[in-house]
Amino acid sequence: MKAKEIAAVLEEFAPLATQEAWDNAGLCIGSPEAEVHAVLVGFDCTEALVREAIDRGADMIVTHHPLIFGGLKTIDPDNPVGAAVWMAVRHDIVVYAAHTNADKAAEGVNALMAARLDMVDPEPLDESGLGMIGLLPAPMSGRDFCAYVKECFSLRTLRCSAPVEEVWRVATSCGAGSSFADAAFRQGADAFVTGDVSYHHFFVPQGRMILDIGHYESEVEIVGKFVSILRKKLPTFAVYTTELKNNNPIYYF
Repeated sequence: MKAKEIAAVLEEFAPLATQEAWDNAGLCIGSPEAEVHAVLVGFDCTEALVREAIDRGADMIVTHHPLIFGGLKTIDPDNPVGAAVWMAVRHDIVVYAAHTNADKAAEGVNALMAARLDMVDPEPLDESGLGMIGLLPAPMSGRDFCAYVKECFSLRTLRCSAPVEEVWRVATSCGAGSSFADAAFRQGADAFVTGDVSYHHFFVPQGRMILDIGHYESEVEIVGKFVSILRKKLPTFAVYTTELKNNNPIYYF
């Protein structure tokens, strides 16, 4: 099977044309005409993931985050990106990513976040599609909401502003979504759940709260989604999920 045929399956789910202008989703390494015999799906295309692909006989890698994101001026095997690029090229491995196009897909990352919170009738937060807003099944206190979010996302910890008296209307944005906080509160969200929240974003309007669950934690479910899509559409093709136990670069102690 050609790489472009596998890409087409993913792009039916998350069209490349919907990615943000600053993004680099799609084919990062390799030819669309390359023959592929097995695919390995992961979250970030690290050197460890490329090694796993080699060990498992996968000649295409699909991830959420693009391996080549900004301008790549050198390919240095002594830095993390360069090492992954170097190894993938040397072993003739195709590398593909579905990033912001997968974030805003109808059943993509933001929809998966809303589903985890069991939000009622979630809808796009704004025209970008990079956030959702809806109601919880029932109102709860801010402290109870923190505990609920930890349970929903299997978190050991989270960061938040001062818990409010009641949370019912909730907004979400996957990854580094701090820039959507104002939109969330304008739309009447009692709480906004996202990742990578900077210090100053914790100063929120009275009666509102913001929760930082982590970039990885808000998005990692998309790996399973990619696998299920590929296996459903290509039932006789070899599609592997990474066996790396924790490829989150952030550790908590």
